[in-house]
Amino acid sequence: MKLTGTAATRFLSRPEPDRAGILIYGPDAMRVALRRQELVAALIGPNGESEMRLTRIAAGDLRRDATLAVDAMREQGFFPGPRVVLVEDATDTLARPLSAALDGWEKGDAMLVVTAGNLGKGSALRKLFEPHPNAYACAIYDDPPGRDEIERILADSGLKNISAAAMEDIIALSRMLDPGDFRQTVEKIALYKLGDDTPLGSDDIAACVPATIEAELDDVLHAAAEGRTDQIGPLMRRLEGQGINPVTLSIAAMRHFRALHVVAAAPGGPSEGIARLRPPVFGPRRDRMLRQAQRWGVHRLESALQALTDADLTLRSASRAPAMAVIERALLRLAALADRR
Repeated sequence: MKLTGTAATRFLSRPEPDRAGILIYGPDAMRVALRRQELVAALIGPNGESEMRLTRIAAGDLRRDATLAVDAMREQGFFPGPRVVLVEDATDTLARPLSAALDGWEKGDAMLVVTAGNLGKGSALRKLFEPHPNAYACAIYDDPPGRDEIERILADSGLKNISAAAMEDIIALSRMLDPGDFRQTVEKIALYKLGDDTPLGSDDIAACVPATIEAELDDVLHAAAEGRTDQIGPLMRRLEGQGINPVTLSIAAMRHFRALHVVAAAPGGPSEGIARLRPPVFGPRRDRMLRQAQRWGVHRLESALQALTDADLTLRSASRAPAMAVIERALLRLAALADRR
């Protein structure tokens, strides 16, 4: 049987122990591994592996000996509780031995958990698990986690007292990061709030999110957007000392002011526009960009984009003008334009 949507999420977190097996597959090995890890933990608990209730079978070993899975599923261990037989990185060449393991399953046997990469409709593994009356096939795609899954991840990490604004930021963060990075960031936030009973806020999340090169450029871009002309020169010297390329700075500035234009031009107003940005922004940076868009307005932002376009063309032309000076002059013009009322 196929598992999709909320049914898949429900089974992977609260599996039915009387199923013979499940195939988890997809193009992203990290996402598949995280789902497999979640399922196995739900089946055998935190002590399952140390109690020898988890049997791992390498795909190559199963190809050489087709009886390994059948024998492992029927074995009885020293410790009571559910058992799992795990076969990772399976291919269609394992369809026959896995079929024998499923067909020979009886109540009380271990559950067979199989992971694989991307499988087409004609895959022998899919043809084995999808129509099976007592097994599941679950495809894992690149979709961001749903709210139910996010809430479960937060609960597992011990985060419970979460403000509405912080929850919006966490949802936005889940769409920006890979699943593994998102879970690590949630764990980092939980450690950050350890012993702190106050509600989790946007500032807490901003303090824990992964740093990027865009964060290094934020100071000078905000200075230009907020009219702080006196700060642009020193910030540019610092960026130049860090080896930031002028074209990289130009692209970042263009991206920032285009985002402000999207926010300001939204039919429902800036609040609607900030929610439509992709990738989403959150925390104090979202509030800051919202204020900037409201301050500039659509028409002045169009003038800003034209100035940045002219600077970018100069950088990419045969002009002998110093590249860093070109982008610095453009940012100074934007800061001056921001001061106009």
